[in-house]
Formats: sequence, structure tokens, C-alpha cells
Amino acid sequence: MHTGFNEELDRLIRARYTLLYVVTWEEDRALRILMRLAETQRKPLYEWSITNGLRCIHGAAGQGSGSRTRDPMQMLNEVLQKDGPAIYVLKDFHSYLEAPEMIRQVRDLGSALGPTKKTLVFLSPVLKLPRELEKDMTILDLPLPTYEELSQLLDESIGRPSSARKFQVRLRPQDRDALVKAAQGLTMKEAENAFAQAIVRDNVLDAQDIQAVVSEKRQVIRKSGLLEYYDVAADLADVGGMDVLKDWLRKRVRAFSDEARTYGLPQPRGILLMGVQGCGKSLVAKTIARHWQLPLLRMDMSMIFQGYIGSSEQNMRSATKTAESLAPVVLWIDEIEKAFSGVEGSGSSDAGTTARVVGTFLTWIQEKTAPVFVVATANEVRELPPELLRKGRLDEIFFVDLPRSRERAEIFAIHLHKVRREPMKYDLHELVEASRGFSGAEIEQAIIAGLHESFFDNRELETRDILKAIHDTVPLSRTMREKVEELRLWARDRARPVTTLPEKSSEKGPDE
Repeated sequence: MHTGFNEELDRLIRARYTLLYVVTWEEDRALRILMRLAETQRKPLYEWSITNGLRCIHGAAGQGSGSRTRDPMQMLNEVLQKDGPAIYVLKDFHSYLEAPEMIRQVRDLGSALGPTKKTLVFLSPVLKLPRELEKDMTILDLPLPTYEELSQLLDESIGRPSSARKFQVRLRPQDRDALVKAAQGLTMKEAENAFAQAIVRDNVLDAQDIQAVVSEKRQVIRKSGLLEYYDVAADLADVGGMDVLKDWLRKRVRAFSDEARTYGLPQPRGILLMGVQGCGKSLVAKTIARHWQLPLLRMDMSMIFQGYIGSSEQNMRSATKTAESLAPVVLWIDEIEKAFSGVEGSGSSDAGTTARVVGTFLTWIQEKTAPVFVVATANEVRELPPELLRKGRLDEIFFVDLPRSRERAEIFAIHLHKVRREPMKYDLHELVEASRGFSGAEIEQAIIAGLHESFFDNRELETRDILKAIHDTVPLSRTMREKVEELRLWARDRARPVTTLPEKSSEKGPDE
């Protein structure tokens, strides 16, 4: 049980906070918590919904008693007129907070209910708050179930007869632990459904059902629209070059273990990969999770920003809390500068929403204790807020430059292997020389273009086909030469290169 949430809710009610907004999909779980608090504080607990009206669900007034009024304005007037302290839970009331008279009534109640020891608890899965109530309402997020709660739920699911047919349980202790961890990030209802589905699939609950629960979680996370669960097939071996970054990552494979904590190592926070487009930043972000054998989540920043006041900040909090519930996990944020570029003018352009979202995110990175490793990628580093770049937020800032000669040779070999060709059959030296200034993505596309050429002629791919594609391509390093040089100049003494630089300053650079 999340004692921190329970204690904060209890403290706020005792301190006579009159307007509380609890954001959660789990109504039943929230009501159970409120019922225990009402019992402890010796207050009756009322519940209102548009379908059932106002009724007492716990306390001296007697369960089921109440006016049953379904009209929201009449209900608020009745709350004001009732005698004695009480807690009132209003379900899905956010839909009625758009009307001016309702906003005024709620604001009046916020001031009038204090001396009466009455508390209004707005219970909703979405945070939809008009600007007028922003300062009057206290917002709380009900955390997702803990490992202990899910473990207890699994025991109840196993012991509960779900059908006339009996099922077998073949779970070793480590399998049971993995099954519970697989359900982390789900609500109690979602976890219960996932366990039930795993049981009825073949009437056997064993290690094979772990993947079934993971699949259920993947669907749930995808439906949220804020995070996406990624399956990654590529490993670090599929990344050409970047020996410095690869060495850095290999030395942190065990960094999330209890052994590392005992040794005195803090948990890794994350990295920022900045650099030239098409040079493998997103690929590296994906392969880190595979190399460390951790789940990979991608945060869609475009879905974070929503229209209602406070909803964007709430979306960011929900996304980070979900990521924490799945920890240890890798959280990938692609092209982060596009979301955070408008911080300076946020006050006039969007009423400060961008600045508040950025502040929420940066505070979370600084204060988070859960093992969530953030991998942020950026192409335009000048658009990033300086707070993100300072030491302590992330472990390291890496600069991904255009690949040098030996790296291009590796990239050609990797992509030729991907299309089922033997690299030694091609003149890699000639290809490397011809592709000066090419990014990894441009090299891949040159091979694909060469394949189209040879396939059209009904023959095997040859070096000349790839060379032709290279000669027909104008790489980004030429099209955007000024921008690339500006980025390199910025990164020269501000970021760590992902590749070992040549010792001799006379050696040619990546776009010789």
C-alpha cells in the first residue's frame, strides 16, 4: 500500500483542505482508501455520481442514505447545508466544471466549507481543471499498485475459483517474482485481468505466462498515448563505430543491481545524445535497452502537451510515474529539443505551460530514485534549456559526429550483412573513400538504392551499384554545411565525443 499517498491525503483532510482532486483510473481502490480515512477520522463518507446521485457509503448516516439528487448544482447546495463534518467524493465531476455558474459555486464552497470540516474530493481519471480553480484545488495522483499489492493480488487470483475447471500452478519462486514484476505499471483491475487471462489460456500458470502479462502491459501502455512499449531486435553490435560510448555503456551493465548499491555506486540517471542527423542517435537509444536487458519505453512529447490548464503537467507526471512503476527501465525521448524549445517565450505564447512541463521534467530527473535511465536525443542543442545540460541532471552529454573512415567501413559491413551480402566481396576501401561526409543513414540508403539498380537488371549487387548511388546523393553535411559546422563548434569543448579522436591533429576529419 502506498502509505505516502494515504498519509498525505489524511493530512490534507485533517488540515481542512476543502477541495481535493484525486487523479486515478482506480475508483474502487481510491474509495477503499477514503473509507479507511473516514473511519479513522470518524467522518461519514458520501459518494455522488450522475447515475446514483448523492448517497452515504460509510458512517453514522447509514449506508445508502442521502437525497439521491443527481443535479450537480443541487448536490453542491445540499453539501453546504448539511450539518457536521464529512467527506464527499464526486465522481467524474470534471465534466461539469466548464459552466461559469459551477465554477463560481465550487469557489464559494472552497471558502465556506473550511470551518465545517467538510471536504470535497473530486475523483476522475483525467485532470481537467478550469483556470479559475487552479489556485483553489489541490491535485493528488493515486500511484499505481506496489509490488506488494500485486503480489497479494496474484495470491488471491490463484486462490480464487475462476471456473468449474481447476488449473495448475507451476511457478518457481523466481518465476513468481518475474510474474509480479511483469505486472508492475498496471492498475489493480488490469493486473487482475492479465493474471486471469494467463490462467485460462491453458489452465496452467507457469513461467510461460510472464510474456502474456508483458503483452497485456504493452497494450495498456500503448493505449495511454503518452508512452510506447518498444521491442528491440538490434544490439550494440549493429551500431558502427562509437567505441567510446559503447565502452561507457558496457561498464554500466551491472549498474542497476543491488551489488552496485552495496558497492556505493549511485544509479545511472541518463545521457543526452546530440549531433548530426542520421548518425545513429535513435538507434543507440534503442540498443541500450537490449544490451542492458531492460524494457524500452518511448515518451511521445507531442502527446504530453494537451489543451486544458494543468493537463500537460499532469500528463508528464503520469508518464514519469508509469515509467517508475516499470523500473528498471530505459526511457527514450527522441528529438527532445522540439518539445522544450519554447521555454523562454512560454509565458506569453502558452500561458507558461511549456515552462511548467519542462520544470516538472527537470525536477523529476534530478529527484527520481527509481532506476529509470533516460536517453534523450537532440539535433538542435541550442534550443535546449540550459538547465537540462548542467551536470547532475544527466550522467553525460555525448556528441555524435559524422562517421570517420574506419567507422564508415564498419557501417558498410553491418548494412551489407543486413541485406544478406558478404562485405568482403565488395571494395570497402573505395566505398569508404567515395562516402566522405555521409551519415550512417545515407550509407544505408546508398546500399538500398544499389540493390534496386541490380535487381532491375536481374543480377547480383556490385560495388559499382553502390558507388553510383553515392555519387547521385548530396549528403546533409554539404546541404547543411554551415549548421553542421556550427554544431561541431559548439560541441568541441561542451560534449564528449562518442568516438576516440585521432591523436594527430593533422588527420582528416569525418568529412575529409
